[in-house]
Amino acid sequence: MTPRRDPGQQTDRGPDMPLSARDRRLLAVLVKAYIDQGEPVSSLWLAQRGGFGVSSATLRNMLARLEDGGFVHQPHTSAGRVPTDRGYRYFVDQLLAGRRPSRPAPNVEARVRRAGTEEDLLNDVSRELSRVSHSVGFAWAPAPSAAFQHIDFVPLDDRRILVVLVTAGGRISHKAVDVHETLRPADLEQAASYLNGEFSGLPLDQVRTAIRERLREERTLYDALMARALRLGSWGFDDLPQEPMLVIQGIASLLDAQAVGTEGQPSIETLRTLFKMIEEKDRLLRLLNEYIDGTGLTIVIGSEHVVPDLQTFSLVAGTYREAGRTGTVGVIGPTRMRYSKAIALVDSLSRAVSRILDAG
Repeated sequence: MTPRRDPGQQTDRGPDMPLSARDRRLLAVLVKAYIDQGEPVSSLWLAQRGGFGVSSATLRNMLARLEDGGFVHQPHTSAGRVPTDRGYRYFVDQLLAGRRPSRPAPNVEARVRRAGTEEDLLNDVSRELSRVSHSVGFAWAPAPSAAFQHIDFVPLDDRRILVVLVTAGGRISHKAVDVHETLRPADLEQAASYLNGEFSGLPLDQVRTAIRERLREERTLYDALMARALRLGSWGFDDLPQEPMLVIQGIASLLDAQAVGTEGQPSIETLRTLFKMIEEKDRLLRLLNEYIDGTGLTIVIGSEHVVPDLQTFSLVAGTYREAGRTGTVGVIGPTRMRYSKAIALVDSLSRAVSRILDAG
C-alpha cells in the first residue's frame, strides 16, 4: 500500500528532516486533536491532555521544531498550531507503516452483499463509503472488454423474460424485458442456442453490431426463428455499458453548514469546483486514471493534487480486481479527514468487492 506522491513536488516548506519518537508522537496527537476539534491546538492543551509529562514551554519548543520542518503552522500569532499537508502526509505514512490489512465489519459487508448486478454493488459500496466516512463516496469500474460467453432467456411470466448475459471471466448482467408475445421455454432455448453458437467468443461490441446488421437483412422476413433469436439478443446487448462506470454518492455530506468555510474545511467556491468535476465525470475519471497506477491504496493529500482547485481535499482510494480488470472505490473529503477511519473503510470495502465479484 504505497501512498502517492508527485515526483519532485514538495507539499510544504522546510527541508526533509527525521523526527524523533517524541516529535512523531507529538505530531500524531496534534493531528488527531485538530481533526476532532477543528481548532488550532495549543501547547497548553497538549500539556494538560496530551500525556507528555513535560511543561507547555517544552512543548512550545517541540512545536517550533515541527513548524521549522513544515509539519505544522500557526494561523495567527496568538493561536495554537494546525497540521500542514506535509504534517498530514507524515501522519498518514506512519498509519500505513503500522497497520494490517483491514477486514470489514460483518454488517458492512452484509449490506453490500445484497446487491445484484455489478452496478448495484458499486452503488451500495459508494453509499456505504459516504455514510460511514461522511464524505463523498465513489466506485469506478472500467469499461467491459471481455468476450461474449453465453446468453440465456428465463421466462418470468406469459409476456416477460429475464435476459442473462455472461461474458468471459464470469461477469453476469441481467434485465427483465417485455416481449409482447407468448414464448414457450423451447422457443427461448432455441433462440439462446442460436446466439451462443453464432457469437460465443467474440467481443461484445462486435456481437452487438452483428446482431443489428442481421436484423436488417431481408432473410429475417422469412426466417422467423432466426429473427426471434436476434430480436431477443438485441435486448440483451443494447444496454450493456460501453463506457467506464462511475458511481458517486454523498455530495450533500460536504455541505454541512457547520463544516463549510471553517478552519481546515473547503470553501463554497472550492466545493463548487469539486461539484462541477463530479458533474463532468470524464474529468474525475481522468484524474483517477492519473493517480491510480497499481493495486492497493492510493492517498492524495491537499497540495499533492495535480488540480490546484482541489488542494483543500484529500482522496483515499483502493483497488479491486474482477475478471482481469481493476476497479476503484474510495472517498473524497476535506484534508481535515479522519484518515485512520477512511483508510480502514476503503481498504476493507475494496477487498469485499473483490471477494463478492469472485464469488459471483
